[in-house]
Amino acid sequence: MPFTPARPDPSQPPVRINLLSDTQTKPTPAMRAAMAAADVGDEQVGDDPTVNALCDRVAELLGKEAAVFMPSGTMCNVAGLLAHCRPGDEILAHRTAHILSREGGTHAALGGFQITGLDGADGKFTPDALRAALHPRTRYEAAQTVVSVEQTANIGGGTIWSKSDLEAIVTIARDRGLATHMDGARLMNACVATGIGASRMSDGWDSVWIDFSKGLGAPIGAVLAGTRDYIDAVWRWKQGLGGSMRQAGIVAAACIHALDHHVERLADDHANARALASGLAQIDGIAVQQPETNLVFFDPAGAGISGAAMVKALRAKGVSLATMDGRIRACTHLDVSADMIGETLGLIRDVVRAV
Repeated sequence: MPFTPARPDPSQPPVRINLLSDTQTKPTPAMRAAMAAADVGDEQVGDDPTVNALCDRVAELLGKEAAVFMPSGTMCNVAGLLAHCRPGDEILAHRTAHILSREGGTHAALGGFQITGLDGADGKFTPDALRAALHPRTRYEAAQTVVSVEQTANIGGGTIWSKSDLEAIVTIARDRGLATHMDGARLMNACVATGIGASRMSDGWDSVWIDFSKGLGAPIGAVLAGTRDYIDAVWRWKQGLGGSMRQAGIVAAACIHALDHHVERLADDHANARALASGLAQIDGIAVQQPETNLVFFDPAGAGISGAAMVKALRAKGVSLATMDGRIRACTHLDVSADMIGETLGLIRDVVRAV
């Protein structure tokens, strides 16, 4: 399989309902206006006022001293962990975590780290599982340096790490001298769903980031936060990885607009996800995981059709979905309406009836 993404198949109908990912969102007209009006400078030399304003705001939002703007969440993870670790170090994370399963082995390639995958239901390991994975610091084993969680847990079904487990993991890590890193790609989904503020959710975590190009609807960008010294170390890797930008205020303005207008509305995405899951559960043979946020994972095998075959059949009807970890994943976002959910359910019923 080639590494280059395939361009759209011209023989396929246009996508009318895009449930492939919340990365598929398009900037709203108001967001585009904010981008066009952005005051900009050279981010690489520190004089882009809009980037600086975004970083200050996210640092305050997450309760940290400083923050840095990145092109992507993956770069937040890579640069963030490069700043935490040395070659030969070990990172502990869930076995389905993005850093282990979705970042191309870059942590091993660039940093010489090993990531040990921990088991646990719904994309989350327990504090007891973490304790069991820890070993004494000796010259015979890799130095365990970082514990990482993914909030929400994507492959787990968009599930939310409880505040009590997050606190317990921080306590265990501190007692053993480990740093803590939170992949907060969908952190704001977890905050809206639980009513727990972002600074409280990430309290005690040494590094944490939020992604603006998913449910928050910006075209690009993520912001990583931590102590001032830590962010200074991250800047070294941001520069070396090619993530240091120029007039980045144009996209930073989209992120600020998202914070102003697109956070509370994440509740609409969660409601649409629940409606989709409820409708799927009423179709004989479809096994569906009840969503906690905006991701709905389901398996139609019991209805006599594979996930891949259903995705293909729905794509022919203008609905875009994906298979992930052996199931179909549907992702709700600001470009998916309640009416689209109803139409999708009707099309799924048609596909099942035709089997």
